[in-house]
Order: sequence, then structure tokens, then C-alpha cells
Amino acid sequence: MIVEKIVTNIENMEKEEIEKHHIEKVYLESADLVKRIQRVTTDHGKEIGIRLKEHRDLVAGDVLYMDDKNLIVIDVQSDDLLVIKPRSIKEMGTIAHQLGNRHLPAQFEGDEMLVQYDYLVEELLQDLQIPFEREERKVKKAFRHIGHSHG
Repeated sequence: MIVEKIVTNIENMEKEEIEKHHIEKVYLESADLVKRIQRVTTDHGKEIGIRLKEHRDLVAGDVLYMDDKNLIVIDVQSDDLLVIKPRSIKEMGTIAHQLGNRHLPAQFEGDEMLVQYDYLVEELLQDLQIPFEREERKVKKAFRHIGHSHG
């Protein structure tokens, strides 16, 4: 089977609609969410080719296939993350500036800043005394590096 477009996202479906389907999952690393072309295997052993015509990243919950009885849905494996919890706008600005200088992609959930684990960032947070925790957590979308040069 080759998937060329995303049917919907499971978050946009009614609970009753979801419950009447058998669900197979495709577990991806967050870095694989940016790949428009890839071969994956469901948790039931079914091989699927993904070749998206649309220029978009995959997102947790994307439905690759749906019929009257079955759904095949993207799920994301947990990442090793630093969950940064600044106490003030000054701390947020300080760490955002430092991470920006390192060109590290970040995501935000509520008042938390999420970055992929890096021991140098962990040391920086300790030095700056900015609260953080190291956690295994699922993210909904990929950490995307933004192309940039200082030239």
C-alpha cells in the first residue's frame, strides 16, 4: 500500500467514529515526521509506503488509511527531552537567546520549552539556574531546524 495523502487526524474524528474501527499504529521517531517519502511498518506487521504529494510534515495522530473497519494512525516514539520551566520572562529570554545562538529547535507546551537532550544545554541550564527536568516524552511534531547563516 502506498499512501499519498493524509486522510485526517484522529483528533478531528468523533469518539464514536474512532471506536468502531480497529486501529493499527505506525510508530515513528520525531525526526521521521519530516520525511515525505519513507517505508514504514505498522504494529501489526503491515508494510506501507508513504509518498506524500503535499509538502507537509507528519503529525502524531495523522490517519494514513481508513475504511469501514480499520484505521492506520501515526504515533510518535518518546524523545529524550529537556523540559525547561522558566520562572520569569527574563529567564525565558535568556535561555531562548542562548538556544537561538546554538540554532537548537525548540517546541512549546503551555509554559514549558522543550528541546532535545544535549549535555551542553543541560550544563548551561544548571549554570544559569533555570529550572528544568530531563524527561522521556512524546512530541506531536518534529523538531525542525531552520536554515540560517550569519553571513
